[in-house]
Amino acid sequence: MLLDTIEQDTGPNPQWTVLWLHGLGADGHDFAPIVPELVRRSWPAIRFVFPHAPVRPVTINGGMHMRAWYDITSFEFGDLAQRADRAGVAESVAQVEALIAREAERGIPASRMLLAGFSQGGAVTLAAGLARKTPLAGLIALSTYLPMTAEQAQAALQPGANAQPLFMAHGLFDPVVPVAAGDASTKTLRGLGFDVAWQHYPMQHQVCGEEIRALGEWIEARLAVPAR
Repeated sequence: MLLDTIEQDTGPNPQWTVLWLHGLGADGHDFAPIVPELVRRSWPAIRFVFPHAPVRPVTINGGMHMRAWYDITSFEFGDLAQRADRAGVAESVAQVEALIAREAERGIPASRMLLAGFSQGGAVTLAAGLARKTPLAGLIALSTYLPMTAEQAQAALQPGANAQPLFMAHGLFDPVVPVAAGDASTKTLRGLGFDVAWQHYPMQHQVCGEEIRALGEWIEARLAVPAR
């Protein structure tokens, strides 16, 4: 079954889609307010799709049930093979793929689609990006990390997946996902051949105006690339 979503169209008959995954404990409403701040008047009409993650128990929060893309078993980032529930990550990647397929049915091919995510949603974005057999127009991963080891990422990488441009940004003072985790993930992805635009800002686990402006410039460059 498809995940429930919130949708915002910036104009009639959208020809592009941005699929945006929220963070742990939030829901699809979390990033909907960013649309007016991000979108520029010169852009073509875009459909923003904000899905709600399933509700599941989360180990680091005492087993509390909340919206989560996967279970997190440890606060530590030293062992990425154990921190993230790989079965949960795979399940969420499959749910993302179902939403991507629905967009294709509505006339938006992968070449006119961006996949974005914040924190845990960004981790799923990176995992989904590695597994893409048909490249998307771009990947956006904010305040997040690659939920696997470099060796697992290499094994998951599909031919041509590294053709997807990637925007990553992080807060220098992030107490939830340390900037070192984002930096290490950036290095791993660059080692796999991804073109990563890596930004960091003097903030915590959040987004800021400067980051949104930089992301807008990056998206504008993607919109200018002829669809494959």
